[in-house]
Amino acid sequence: MFGRFMPTEGRFFELFNLHANEIVEGAKELVALMNSLGEGATDLRDHAQAIDAIEKRGDIHTRETINLLHKTFITPLDREEIHQLISNMDDILDLMQDAAESVSLYDIKSVPAEAKQLAEICLACSERVKSAVALIPQMDNASTILKICEEIDRLESDADRVMRSAISKLFRTERDAVQLIKMKAIYELLETITDRCEDVANVLQGIVIENA
Repeated sequence: MFGRFMPTEGRFFELFNLHANEIVEGAKELVALMNSLGEGATDLRDHAQAIDAIEKRGDIHTRETINLLHKTFITPLDREEIHQLISNMDDILDLMQDAAESVSLYDIKSVPAEAKQLAEICLACSERVKSAVALIPQMDNASTILKICEEIDRLESDADRVMRSAISKLFRTERDAVQLIKMKAIYELLETITDRCEDVANVLQGIVIENA
């Protein structure tokens, strides 16, 4: 009878997977948003609104996870790991929303190829986050999880190189100071999304080390 009031596991893995799916959907919309620039403001608004809706769904999954953490007596992972994982995943969606809102607020009409490349790297990182998160219920998958985490680290390094190159090019070629400031901010937001994906990878590596 006591066990009915103290659940032993809950829906943690299901909630992780739901959130990871939102991350991938948000990244797809971010890529579409970057590719739509120059093609029409309507497409931009549609993609920005889609990202906003995805971020709100992610917030729901995050709140449900945190609430469940407070109600669950015995958790399948360390409590701090659960909190770090869902919080870092939520940070990814927050930054996607920030990037989409900044494009709209800055009234950016078109972006260089490097911005689109960074968005594609964000999508690649997001897809790997989703793949790794799906594997954590079974520690038999430890080596595969670690391999995916290494791929995320590599992609984050790629994004950092693209951003540095893009900003260097921006300072060499952009004569409009306001436009320079706007695009530098967009580049940095996109690269930071990959940083947050790397944060998730670091948490997942810790989970593997603790539980494998």
